[in-house]
Parts: sequence; structure tokens; C-alpha cells
Amino acid sequence: MGLVLFPADGDETSPDISWSYTGFSMFRQWLAEAEGFALADMRGFGGDRAWSGVSTPLAPLLDHPDDDGPDLTAAQCAAMLPRLAAIVERRRHDGSDPVLRRRVDDTRRLVTVLTFCVDKDVGLVFG
Repeated sequence: MGLVLFPADGDETSPDISWSYTGFSMFRQWLAEAEGFALADMRGFGGDRAWSGVSTPLAPLLDHPDDDGPDLTAAQCAAMLPRLAAIVERRRHDGSDPVLRRRVDDTRRLVTVLTFCVDKDVGLVFG
């Protein structure tokens, strides 16, 4: 069993991205590190640091329950896109590490799904 992020458009042919729960956890940890903080330091992930003390457009993704909670809005998706694209651009040349390649590929796939959500003006579902 795992987690799928998909557009709230009711179309099963729309793009999606999936992970095991462990894989999604590792992906979010990697994104948090790219943003300059450790996810384990944050409330909800074992730490005491409040999310209000972190300035990142990725917070709605990083601080979202794995498979529950509200959909992310198209506006939230749009706000994350430039930062995710910058992470991909910065890391795309580090191709020798297979784990890093996987994280960059996952980020690209997430960008595809988020772009679809923005273009269709629909939310992003965690399911």
C-alpha cells in the first residue's frame, strides 16, 4: 500500500505520482533539506519547531498528512512550482547518485501533476 497524489478532476487518466509511505517520507525529508531545515525538527515529525517559523512555499506539501487532510488548492500548487523547478535545476547535474536521480525524477513528476492542477484549476488530492 502506498500514497498517490493526483488532481481532483475525477479523471483517472490524469497524471499522478505515487510512493510507498516510506518513499514519500524520504522524499519530503530531501525537500526539507533542500529548503535548509530538517523535517525531523518540525512539529508533527517529532520536533518542536513550529511551521510558522519556516519560510518555504513547499510548506503545504511538507506539512500535509500522508493520506488525509484537505486537498491542496490550485493556488498552493502554483506557489510551489517555481521552487520545485529551482530544486530540479540545481540538482539535475548530480546524476551519478541513483538515490538523488530518483528524488529529482520524482520532483519532475510532481511538477507535472502540480502544473496539471494549476492548468485545470483543481486541487491536489492525497490518497
